[in-house]
Amino acid sequence: MENTNPLNKYFRQPAVYISLPSGGAYPPHVLTPSTSGEYGVMPMTAKDEIRFKTPDALMNGEGVVEVIQSCIPDIKDAWQVKAHDLDTILIAIRIATYGETMDIKFTVPGSNEEAEHSLNLPALLENIRLKQIQNEFTLDDGMKISVNPLTYRDMTKASLQTFQQTKMYNAVQSSEIEDEQKLKRFNDAFKSLTELNSSILLKNIAKITTPEGAEVTDPAQIKEFVEKANTTLIKQIEEKLAVFRSQGAVEPVKLKATKEQIEKGAPATYEVPVTFDSANFFV
Repeated sequence: MENTNPLNKYFRQPAVYISLPSGGAYPPHVLTPSTSGEYGVMPMTAKDEIRFKTPDALMNGEGVVEVIQSCIPDIKDAWQVKAHDLDTILIAIRIATYGETMDIKFTVPGSNEEAEHSLNLPALLENIRLKQIQNEFTLDDGMKISVNPLTYRDMTKASLQTFQQTKMYNAVQSSEIEDEQKLKRFNDAFKSLTELNSSILLKNIAKITTPEGAEVTDPAQIKEFVEKANTTLIKQIEEKLAVFRSQGAVEPVKLKATKEQIEKGAPATYEVPVTFDSANFFV
């Protein structure tokens, strides 16, 4: 049905088109299939901007999900967006809404000096696009691990639980309850975080192929392996997975210190991590 609103020429239209690092490998109820492999990204509305500035909505992930689905209508369920697609999506929304640059503020390492740097966002997108996503790695003994990327829901759940446990830990530490009770609560918090780390590890493993060629995809068998294998082997898997989780993320920016900064104790070159949050996302 044709829109007869005389103001419709002012309605937002896609301002940027992106391809996803995952290649758009999602079921149709999560992402509408694209014949070109590209997806249109519209600027945020005023309502979207408010969502992104609401602390509770950001903390539980609802704000980010609603904004993604608003700006990229082809994404039907942003909770299922894979971790390595997230930075590409957020950068594209930022470009569509505010333009191709974004200023970040940081403290120069080795000094207390505050500095600012302007990021070239299309260049960041291109750097991500040029790197192919890997979904399998091989351990020293020949065992192969097929990786199941975390979703935005997984990431949000983990972040929220970690925040809550850390908050409880700090509250107990500063409280005046008896030491025995304090120790019990510390142990409970530690147990919860250990269980969280274990659940993330299990979610990340899709398949294990032994050096002899046996393929294991049964979650119960993989869980038993994680619980009963020696710690050296599990740590090796965790280290590899940590690297794999960073795929698709914006790499730290490499900067050169000025003469004045070096005199204050800064190294000649240093790196600044780039994150997309409510502190730097808006102009």
